[in-house]
Amino acid sequence: MPSVFVQGRPVASYPPLAPEARRGSVRRITEVGEEVLHKPCRDVTEFGPDLAALIDDMFLTMYVADGAGLAANQVGVDLRLFVYDCPDDDGVRHVGHIVNPVLDPLDPAGRRLLDEGEGCLSVPGAVMDVPRPDRAVVRGQDRDGRPLVIEGTGYFARCLAHETDHVNGQVYLDRLSRRERAQALRQVTDRRDEVFARRAANTEALSG
Repeated sequence: MPSVFVQGRPVASYPPLAPEARRGSVRRITEVGEEVLHKPCRDVTEFGPDLAALIDDMFLTMYVADGAGLAANQVGVDLRLFVYDCPDDDGVRHVGHIVNPVLDPLDPAGRRLLDEGEGCLSVPGAVMDVPRPDRAVVRGQDRDGRPLVIEGTGYFARCLAHETDHVNGQVYLDRLSRRERAQALRQVTDRRDEVFARRAANTEALSG
């Protein structure tokens, strides 16, 4: 089985960082509580250089923050779009972007929920167990408007579901109980400075 899939297709080899990141600039990551994270995003209707530049910026910002995925509203842009560079549970790497993503509903009889740790770049430092299906299918478009279908299992399925939640105006804290949410926010208080110091170091390293 191929070890890397780019935009859902196998490739023979791929660099450690997606080429888009080399063209991008680092953007500020929004944090839980900011309005743009808590309302559904607008559909992308214009495909062109501005969208491509946003995708480039999102890739670099994701890498600086040590993320596996990043949605446009996490850099303050109210559009249905996310990027990802994420392994599945078999160690296969998945890299790409998807515009106007829609998550396919799964037959409850055929799905299996995995209750595993989940974090979010907009909830810096917190990791909580969140139940997610072990499989996900997301339909949308690429940066040129061509139809795109991305399928994932395991951790990559979690990533696809998590990022699609973002463009729908939902953060993973919304899936937690009140007590769990409070626990996650305490983790943010305790770890936020450490997270931002690491991001600053990564920014310097990737800019060198």
